[in-house]
Amino acid sequence: MTTTQTRPLTVTLVDDYDVVLTGLAHMFDRYRDRVLVSEIDANATLDDSIDLVLYDSFAQPESDHHEIAELVKNPRARHVVVYTWNFQPELVAAALAEGVHGYLSKTLPAKQLVEALEAVARGEIVVSSPTRRAPSAPGLDWPGRVDGITDRESEILALITQGKSNADVARLTYLSPNTVKSYIRSVYRKIGATSRTQAVLWGVANGFAPDHHRIDHWLGGP
Repeated sequence: MTTTQTRPLTVTLVDDYDVVLTGLAHMFDRYRDRVLVSEIDANATLDDSIDLVLYDSFAQPESDHHEIAELVKNPRARHVVVYTWNFQPELVAAALAEGVHGYLSKTLPAKQLVEALEAVARGEIVVSSPTRRAPSAPGLDWPGRVDGITDRESEILALITQGKSNADVARLTYLSPNTVKSYIRSVYRKIGATSRTQAVLWGVANGFAPDHHRIDHWLGGP
């Protein structure tokens, strides 16, 4: 049974990187009559009772669904949606098995993302059609973007900055080891690094280490 939406949806954004979540929050600026960002949370807890949690997967261990499971169990969240580039069938199936209500692609432009969230709020299970790797939707942000680092390169550098090995990165991103090495070489060229230590130090100094705080009531939200 569907219901008519009579007020904007309240949404909490969850990830460990403020720059990523702030860019995502700004995607909703033109749709504040339909979606209000209640809080931006870098700790995966909730202070507000909200309609939707949008869990951004940037530099997160997507194959470990512990955080997602905790969000699904949280009584303050009516619906949980994963927001990701990675549509490996086993990841999608595992997230749905945990109880998420949506599995949405970062390639969706803002209008389609809002429509998908509204469908989830009506009680639908929404899974984006998997597409070949494409750039993130306009308006999103990530560490290193102004330095010419792509979204996927940024995620890999963030994982390296967290201390992950190449094998860890390949496992967490579902990329082949050779593809991971190719991304790493590209990042090294762009930041002028000649070693992993230099790359990690550059990452720490340039926003690739996780943040650990919350932004409440984004732009006057509830």
